[in-house]
Amino acid sequence: MTRQRILITGASSGLGEGMAREFARRGRALGLAARRLDRLTELADELAPQAGQIAVTRLDVTDVDDVPRAFTELATELGGVDRVIVNAGLGKGAPIGTGHAAANIETAATNLIGALAQAEAAMEIFRAQGHGHLVLVSSISAVRGLPKAQAAYSASKAGVSALGQGLQAELAGSPITVSVILPGYIETDINRGVKTKLMTDTDSGVRAMVAAIEAEPRRAEVPAWPWKPIAAALRYLPDALSAKLV
Repeated sequence: MTRQRILITGASSGLGEGMAREFARRGRALGLAARRLDRLTELADELAPQAGQIAVTRLDVTDVDDVPRAFTELATELGGVDRVIVNAGLGKGAPIGTGHAAANIETAATNLIGALAQAEAAMEIFRAQGHGHLVLVSSISAVRGLPKAQAAYSASKAGVSALGQGLQAELAGSPITVSVILPGYIETDINRGVKTKLMTDTDSGVRAMVAAIEAEPRRAEVPAWPWKPIAAALRYLPDALSAKLV
């Protein structure tokens, strides 16, 4: 099945923008949401010659009461939605108990509570129309609790993965499918300043993301190499070694 009408959150930059560009290149109709409406409008104007149709709306996913409005608005403009990519996320963080609680709480609110609000809105649309593909963008950091500045981020993404697993169990055999995507280090603003030999350039990372999403797996680490074996190893390695991998 080709999912023609795709809604992407966090689409004004990073992986969200990259996925919008790649799906537009494939001629898909797009509903794009993000906090920066000016960036979305510029992107929509740029992609309009390629995409089947583009609708945009401003959305801060931490405003949970506004998420259903945004999703309904985009779905109405597109004439329905075949796939929702829950991508909006935040990478702020600090070691817990060092006086930066606000950054950690904001990260958890955006990545987990915001993702839950988006899943609620997407699933209402999918249940009403009887089909759909929900994509939850988690992270390799969800596989293992990470220390210091990454603790709140990894915890929030672990929650996203668990949400996807629960929906998969509930919806098994139904026309609604759920995929959990776990990116490793891909060169975007959220990873700016990270020094690692495991970083994937943006274009390659986006292509891996889109290829995984199009296959509609239950779970996919992207890029598969080296992140699939690293994810497997993270479950069993001692803390001292696992902290060096991510």
